[in-house]
Amino acid sequence: MMTSCKEANKTQAVNETKELESIQPNIIYIMADDLTTQAISAYGGIYKDIAPTPNIDRLADEGMLFQDVLCTNAICGPSRASILTGNYSNKNGYYKNESGGKFDKSQWTFPQEFQKNGYQTSLFGKWHLGTEPQGFDDYKYHNSAGQQGNYWDPIYNENGKDIKEKGYATNLSTDFAINWLESGRKKEAPFMMLLQYKAPHRSWQPESKYEQLWEDIEMPYPATFDDDYKGREKTAGDTEMTMDYFSRRDMKYVEPKNLTGKEKLAWAFYGAKKEEIVQPKGMSAHEGKKWRYQTYIKDYLACVKSVDDNVGRILDYLDENNLTENTIIVLTSDQGFYLGDHGFFDKRFIYEESLRMPFIVKYPKKVKSKTINEDIITNIDFAPTLLDLANINTEQKMQGKSFKSILMGNTPKDWQQAMYYHYYEFPYWHHVQPHYGIRTQNYTLAHFYYNIDLWELYDLEKDPQQMNNIINDEAYSNTISDLKIQLTGLMKKYENNKSLDEFRVITDKDFGSIVDQKDNEMSVKDILNKE
Repeated sequence: MMTSCKEANKTQAVNETKELESIQPNIIYIMADDLTTQAISAYGGIYKDIAPTPNIDRLADEGMLFQDVLCTNAICGPSRASILTGNYSNKNGYYKNESGGKFDKSQWTFPQEFQKNGYQTSLFGKWHLGTEPQGFDDYKYHNSAGQQGNYWDPIYNENGKDIKEKGYATNLSTDFAINWLESGRKKEAPFMMLLQYKAPHRSWQPESKYEQLWEDIEMPYPATFDDDYKGREKTAGDTEMTMDYFSRRDMKYVEPKNLTGKEKLAWAFYGAKKEEIVQPKGMSAHEGKKWRYQTYIKDYLACVKSVDDNVGRILDYLDENNLTENTIIVLTSDQGFYLGDHGFFDKRFIYEESLRMPFIVKYPKKVKSKTINEDIITNIDFAPTLLDLANINTEQKMQGKSFKSILMGNTPKDWQQAMYYHYYEFPYWHHVQPHYGIRTQNYTLAHFYYNIDLWELYDLEKDPQQMNNIINDEAYSNTISDLKIQLTGLMKKYENNKSLDEFRVITDKDFGSIVDQKDNEMSVKDILNKE
C-alpha cells in the first residue's frame, strides 16, 4: 500500500521530533550577582531607554522571558545553594551569608548529575560558597575577599590553584569561558557551563570605559524613592539599606595617602553605620540622598552594561561556531535588588524588587521566541528543570519541580499557585528582620519575628508597589485566614514548620564563616561595629 504524502510528512515530523529529543543540548547558565529586573530593558522600567541591555534583550526576543520567578531566600549564598540542590535552605543547610558556614560539598548538586551522565562541566566566575566546587571538570572562580572577588586584577582559583589575573573581572570570566569552549572541552560530547559574574555586586566598580558614561545626566528616580514606611515602621522602616548607608568606598571618594591596615578600612567603610552620612558639604539631607543615589545608580548600571557586553560575546561565539541551535542559554541572578526603590539598595526582603529574579531562557526550536510567562516559579525549580531539558533521569529527591513543560508552552493544571519564602539573617548585614511568608499571584503575606512579632499583607493588584500594609483591614480578614492556612501547608510541605524560637536559634547560631580571616578586607565587620 502506498503511503500518502500527508502520512509521510507526519511520519517524518515524528521521527525528526524523536531525533531532536535524543540529542542532548548544551547548556550555558549565566548568573550575574545582584542583577535585577529593573536593570534589564527587556523588562521595561525607568532605565530602559537610558541604559538598555541589547544582548540580554536579544535572549528575551529569541526565547522566553519569565515575570514571576521568585527567590526562596533572597541573599547570595543561600540562593546559590538552593539553585544547586533544588532544595530550601532548611534542607541544604545553608541559611545565611553572615556566620552562615560553608556549603556542605558532600551533598548532591545538579552539576554532579550532569557530569555523571556524560556532560563536560565547567564553572567560571563567582562561586561564593566557601568549599571547593564539586561536579566540574574545570573551574576558575573568584577566591579573594571571602570568595566575593574583586572587580580589578582578581585572584581566581583555577582547578585548585590560586592565580592572580590582570584586568576587569566581568571580561576575564568570559575570556575563561570562551577559551574553554574553544580548546578546553572535547567537541564530541555535550557541555554544561556555569558562567557566574561578580557584577553588579557592591562596590559597583565600572569598567574604565564606562566610568563617566552618564556623567552629564540626572538619572530618573523610582516612584517609591521617598517612601516614608508608614505602617511598616519596624520592618521596612528599620533597616540599614537606605541611601543613608553608602560608604566612602561606595561613593568613590579618593582615599588619603599613607593610610594602612585598619585605618584604610575604617576610612573606606565610613558611612555604613548610623549617623555616618557621606555627602559633599553644604547639601541638605534630601539633596544628599539624591546625590548618593545618582552615584550609586550610575555605577551599578555601568557594571550591568559590561555584563550585557559579555553576554553578547557568548552569543556571538555560539553563532560563529555553529553551536547556537543546540545550546540552551539561561540568564538569571541570585535574587532581585533595590535600585532606589523604597529608598533602598541591597535585597533580603520578601518585597517584590528583591523577591523577583530576572529569568530568561533561549532554546532554539524548543522554546518559542518572544514569549512571556507569568507562572510562579522558584529557584529550587532550576535544577530539576535543567536536568529534564537534558533528558537526564535522576533518582535524587528535590523539593523543586521541573518546569520544562512551561518552557514548551504548556503549564500543568496542578502547577503551584503560591510560594514559600524565608529569610534568616540578622542583624548583619543591613539589619533586616528575619521573616517568612507566602506569595501568590495576588497577595504577599509576611511574618517578621526576630525581636518583633508583626504581620504584613499586600494586595498586589491594587498596590503593586507594596506601600500599604493592609493586615488590619477587616475587609481582608477572610483572605488573611486563607493565606495563613496556605502558608502553614507550604511550611509543612517543605519540612520547615518550626516554632519561632527554633527559627531564632538559626539566626543566632554561628555556623562558621567562608571568610579567610587573613583576608584583611573581610575583617570590616569588626571595624564597623566596634564601639
